[in-house]
Amino acid sequence: MTEPAYLRITRASYDTVAADYAEILRTELGHRPLDRAMLAAFVELVQASDAGPVADIGCGPGRVTGHLQSLGLTARGIDLSPEMIAVARRTHPDLRFDVGSMNALDLEDGSLGGIIAWYSIIHTPPELLPASWRRWPRSRVIMRRTRLGPPVGRPTCAGPAPQREPGHVTCLHVLPPPP
Repeated sequence: MTEPAYLRITRASYDTVAADYAEILRTELGHRPLDRAMLAAFVELVQASDAGPVADIGCGPGRVTGHLQSLGLTARGIDLSPEMIAVARRTHPDLRFDVGSMNALDLEDGSLGGIIAWYSIIHTPPELLPASWRRWPRSRVIMRRTRLGPPVGRPTCAGPAPQREPGHVTCLHVLPPPP
């Protein structure tokens, strides 16, 4: 099967700017208290479920992956861009980072306590997002953070109302404990 054009374009774009992107966003979380609070809530929910490690899908240079680890989670990152993964591995040599697509994750249901997609779904055409999410392994806590407007255009959550701030939407889904 031929890889979709949006994946090739996204990979090539991030491969081109990986080092600069990492440097520009290196201290961004330090200036975003709401983002840190949402990440802390994600960590608390995963830890409360005692369900295991988390995957940062579309991790880029690993800044959120590293932050999750610093808050006490066992975290790993997955990104489409080999250059982003190379930057992440250099920046966070103690963490696991793999090249992969959120559309074809090689992860078993229940192997993760949580999945986070922090601004990484913005490159997937909105009509393809539900099919992509169905391919994600079943996990106890899932958080998706994105911006509103092109290319997403509207909140892309099912279930509880999303957390909103101007121009952004965060979807947080928590599954009940297994019987």
